[in-house]
Amino acid sequence: MNIKKDILLRARLGFLGVFLGALIILMRIGYIQVAEGKQWEEEQEKFSLQFRKVKAPRGNIYSDNGSLLATSLPFYKVAFDPTIAHKEAFNVGIDSLCFLLSNHFKDQSANSYKRKIRTAREKKRRYIVLNNKRIDYLQKKEMQQWPIFREGRNQGGVIFEKVEQRYRPFGDLARRTIGYLNEEDKGVGIEYSLNEYLKGQDGEALFEKIAGRVWKPVHNSSEIPSKNGLDITTTIDVNLQDVAESALLKTLQRNQADYGCVVVMEVATGEIKAISNLKLNKRGNYSELYNYAVGSQGLTTPGSTMKLASMIALLENTGIKLTDSIDTGNGKYKYFDQTMEDDKPGGYGKLSVADAFAKSSNVAISKLVNDHFSKSPQQFIDELYKMGIGKPFNFQLIGEGVPYINHPSDPNWSGVSLPWMAIGYEVKFTPLQVLTLYNAVANNGKMVKPIIVKEVSEGGKVKATFETEVLNKRVASKGTLKKVRYLLEQVVEKGTARNIKGTHYKIAGKTGTAKKVKNGKYIRSYHTSFAGYFPADEPKYSCIVVIDNPKGFRQYGSDVSAPVFREIADKVYARDIELHDPMPQVANQSDGVFPVIRSGNQKDLQLICNEIGVANHSSSTEEWVKSTIDGNQVNWRSNKIVEKKVPDVRGMTLRDALFLLENEGLKVNWSGRGRVSSQSLTPGGVAKEGRIISINLK
Repeated sequence: MNIKKDILLRARLGFLGVFLGALIILMRIGYIQVAEGKQWEEEQEKFSLQFRKVKAPRGNIYSDNGSLLATSLPFYKVAFDPTIAHKEAFNVGIDSLCFLLSNHFKDQSANSYKRKIRTAREKKRRYIVLNNKRIDYLQKKEMQQWPIFREGRNQGGVIFEKVEQRYRPFGDLARRTIGYLNEEDKGVGIEYSLNEYLKGQDGEALFEKIAGRVWKPVHNSSEIPSKNGLDITTTIDVNLQDVAESALLKTLQRNQADYGCVVVMEVATGEIKAISNLKLNKRGNYSELYNYAVGSQGLTTPGSTMKLASMIALLENTGIKLTDSIDTGNGKYKYFDQTMEDDKPGGYGKLSVADAFAKSSNVAISKLVNDHFSKSPQQFIDELYKMGIGKPFNFQLIGEGVPYINHPSDPNWSGVSLPWMAIGYEVKFTPLQVLTLYNAVANNGKMVKPIIVKEVSEGGKVKATFETEVLNKRVASKGTLKKVRYLLEQVVEKGTARNIKGTHYKIAGKTGTAKKVKNGKYIRSYHTSFAGYFPADEPKYSCIVVIDNPKGFRQYGSDVSAPVFREIADKVYARDIELHDPMPQVANQSDGVFPVIRSGNQKDLQLICNEIGVANHSSSTEEWVKSTIDGNQVNWRSNKIVEKKVPDVRGMTLRDALFLLENEGLKVNWSGRGRVSSQSLTPGGVAKEGRIISINLK
């Protein structure tokens, strides 16, 4: 009996304890809600409402002539507060709205959008993203007229969240050089390196936390507006950039190379007019994935382009003459346990120093350097630093590779280091660093720092300029410069790059072919290059072309890289009138000196004649004319173009001929250079759609 009472007592005490605890909790809840309610509401607002950063629009990036390379354009994310719209307006407009959304984004059906919006409205969700795809300003204006959306933000609930996106009008042109910046402010190229100028000053705006990590902007008067970034003007010439990229891409595809790069620089100023880097990607196409011209991954053994530095060191420190002879024997020469070889089977025998350089004899150049500097190899290395190629230039783009030059104090120095350095091994430079030396030779010995950004501005007002900076007033004496410039011309005239000779102007430069190393051994895989400048007598542009690991039977700098240089130089020369020799004076037409004007568009031909002072007269009103010379003037006679008839294109430029022939539906085969000398179809005949016509140019 006592046990039963004891159990009941304990049960009653336990129940009483639970009851009192529950009562205390209820009283506490009531106290918090009534007495402390306002305080906790304020605390909640602190966490649900925040001032958050609003990114400033970035500044624009321009080419040297003001063409837009990169800009920030406003795009919008379409969000929606489905709880705002009145019931009647919502029910009337929801079907049409969802149909328009489905038709625009094409990612889900109208019913799917309807279910998504109705569910959010029923659950009183105040913020949903309708689609993650961005829309532009014109699309935004159109959507603002849609049902429900046309009621605006406060009555319709539509939210157009502005998102700035970078846009490049020229597409992938100079893509890696222009670069990018990610959300963590990391990136590459001008966008990253000049970010301090481009980024502007961020603003602040009030945001409300809706659900999870979703923040909805709350527009009020407490916003702090952002300040736009500054604009950058580069040295890039979009026309030269296009020429360089096209020539490089064509050669990479033809030779199935791993990667390649081109840099075109203005000799006097160091301004980079074109820079292209293309690498074979996983899809089998070439794209700009890395800046090999500047970055550390572009640090490679330059091969024979290094022989320019070797010759400068020899001419500055020894008494050798270009006419001195050197015996290369059978093209093989042994240094300790390693053999130096020339490319020519059987060797060159005896050569003059000038011919040894032009033919790029490894044996000759290595013997000259070893004979004169073997007792003091540090003297040779000091000469390289004296020229200015031993240290980085502090280039404007972040990530410049640091040159490597082997030293006698280094653990990997050996008895063969000096002769191998003489021909471009046991040293590493980026293509831009090699080009800077060649540019200095072209610039009468003055080494200037390469630049790619020349101006910072705001609203058209210049805020900062980057002037040409001299790194080394003279890389060599006047006498040495005269000799090495002659040597570089001889490479093209009769040496390893004679395949690019024959232009209307002279090219000077040096080929380079370096064997690559794998597992400590040289393999039959090459890093090819050509560095030089043009026109050789009065240099205006310098250029370097690098092609890595070309496949097939073309594997040398002369076969792979030099033709790219020639193609770029030809196109630069063609468009830069300042490089051309002046036309003969034509004021006295009795001498019979007339420009080549035979046939073409009358307005164009008249403009040319008027510009160069050639008297011309026409009684024809036709758009297309032919020319005749009458004493001291050019007369224009009709060359009428009749629809569905074969036009007479003889005497025209290829561009005009193609325009007229293809307009009549003809398919054109052409050969030669110059103006049309003959055509396979008789002028005036029937021009049938798809008919083939062949034209020859002379």
